[in-house]
Amino acid sequence: MSELRRFVQVDVFTAEPLKGNPLAVVIDGAGLSDEQMAAFARWTNLSETTFLLPPTDPAADYRVRIFTPGGELPFAGHPTLGSAHAFLASGGDVKKPGEVVQQCGIGLVRVKRDGGRLAFAAPPLLRSGPVEEAVLRAQVLRSLCIEADELLDLVWVDNGPGWMAARLKDSAAVRALKPDFIAMKGLKLGVVGAQPAGGATQFELRAFVPTLGVPEDPVTGSLNAGVALWLQGAGLAPERYVAAQGSQLGRDGRVHVWREGEVTWIGGDVAPLIHGQVRL
Repeated sequence: MSELRRFVQVDVFTAEPLKGNPLAVVIDGAGLSDEQMAAFARWTNLSETTFLLPPTDPAADYRVRIFTPGGELPFAGHPTLGSAHAFLASGGDVKKPGEVVQQCGIGLVRVKRDGGRLAFAAPPLLRSGPVEEAVLRAQVLRSLCIEADELLDLVWVDNGPGWMAARLKDSAAVRALKPDFIAMKGLKLGVVGAQPAGGATQFELRAFVPTLGVPEDPVTGSLNAGVALWLQGAGLAPERYVAAQGSQLGRDGRVHVWREGEVTWIGGDVAPLIHGQVRL
């Protein structure tokens, strides 16, 4: 039998509503079946919909399950920041002042407040290094409709969702892409290029996940987290920078990245838009 549950919709990685990546959050997710969660995620038709649940790990403040229209993810970045915001705004209690610990499919993820925005600790990469498989590299070239000499790097930046990342010569090349989503089948592909020096942002990213029902994601925390670990580790990015994403979708997302000791933090603003109840 359905019941009324607390529900919010927020815009993540933007301080200006309608310019980031929207997230639907069912705050009272306990008791819902996998099928109900998946059906609601298909109905919202957003990049991700999350469901907050009591934690099963005593170190966590809450547990989250993350669904795209095409399936469940073990981890995603904008759902992490949006879910943490919803948890705190709905009166959720934290065990450690100034920090929220989220339990999800990859384990525990730390979230902290950095001034007016939230930031999560970039999870370690499950798979890294160059993509050596010739078949995959050829598929990426076909998918992005580019020549081999336009692809500067192709590396694994998998922190749960299965990302690989392609680096192009600059942000203009990233914005100019007109991908072939049929050729891209099975890939979870991010693309990054450096912005011109002296601007407000240092990199531009795009994220393509057609297999999960998201041809292009507006702003992608998990991809930015993986790319940050790669670029900083390779000496291709400074310890602190801002990435832009979403320009080709009419968005203006901003991802704030900085390194503190051994931890790289991925931060963003969250703008609340809808607050009420949903019958599920």
